Amino acid sequence: MLSGANQAKILKAFTAWRETLRDPDLSQLRAKGSSLFDQQATVHMCHPFGDQNGVSDWVDSCFEPLMRALPDLERRDTIVIHGLDQNGEHWIGCCGYYCGTFVSPLLDIPPTGQFTHMRFHEFYRVTETGIDQVQAIWDLVEVMMQADAWPISPSLGREGLVPSPATSDGLKTLSEEAINASARTTSEHVGLVTKMLNALMQHPAQGGPEVMNLPDYWHKNTTWYGPAGIGTCRGLTGFRHWHQIPFLNAMPDRGKQHNENDGHLFGQDNYVAVTGWPNMRQTLSADGWLGIAPSGQQVTLRSLDFWRIENGKIAENWVLVDLLDLYAQVGVDVFARLREFNKARNLGTIELPREQL
Repeated sequence: MLSGANQAKILKAFTAWRETLRDPDLSQLRAKGSSLFDQQATVHMCHPFGDQNGVSDWVDSCFEPLMRALPDLERRDTIVIHGLDQNGEHWIGCCGYYCGTFVSPLLDIPPTGQFTHMRFHEFYRVTETGIDQVQAIWDLVEVMMQADAWPISPSLGREGLVPSPATSDGLKTLSEEAINASARTTSEHVGLVTKMLNALMQHPAQGGPEVMNLPDYWHKNTTWYGPAGIGTCRGLTGFRHWHQIPFLNAMPDRGKQHNENDGHLFGQDNYVAVTGWPNMRQTLSADGWLGIAPSGQQVTLRSLDFWRIENGKIAENWVLVDLLDLYAQVGVDVFARLREFNKARNLGTIELPREQL
């Protein structure tokens, strides 16, 4: 178990790291990170970044190109929670946006010279020696769409800036005292999400959509904020039509393959989160998904989620899936197609003239 004094020290250092990213400087990120992260920390980043060895590699390989593309980069967190998973491990979960003026290419995504936002879900495992693991998805597809450069199939849901929680209470106090104060409520809400996930797995093996008992767990006006490429859905009807039905039609063995899956479920107060690298494994069959042909190939999904509970029902659900990794698994090089799709565009740096009065 993580000792109280050391936990408080690490959580304080994490807050300083997060605040540094509101107006980041590479040297400060490295300095703050060196006192926060374990020297052997593994950072699992979304495709195409891949795994990073320690915080310095993460800063150099991921934040440096992001800051070069958006020189006025700013991090805006909308959810920050801390809790114990089912194995007694400490996790911090963060949801929000990196945003700024997009003036230089990012992974060959052409710049726009305009304000650009990129959603992120980042999960940090806290140990006695500091943060030893990160699981993170940056929604690069969202950046492609804002640049009018997304080269694959359109979303069924609605794309756009995803809002912060309706109750404006997503930024929780990171402390052992805060966890203990909300322990009973947290346990109830984690239990609700666990039952909901178990009910989802009953379909289709045990019956039709009714066996999932969606109204028992989800508010009738719930909002499901999916990743760019899937989009946002409103209400159970929207959720079913714009995400769940196409997803289950494409991969009807969802939830049946548990070998080598990694899942960490935890919560704080009225929020519950799950992270896993990967946490789903299923076969892409039937009529395919997201424009991908039904290859009969088993694929894995990295899905990092947050749920907000209100009056015993799930009112909002923020979901990021590493869709670019899914395309790569089935042999679709989205970035090669991106380059072909945008080869006639200017991929240089955009120089905005100084303001004229």
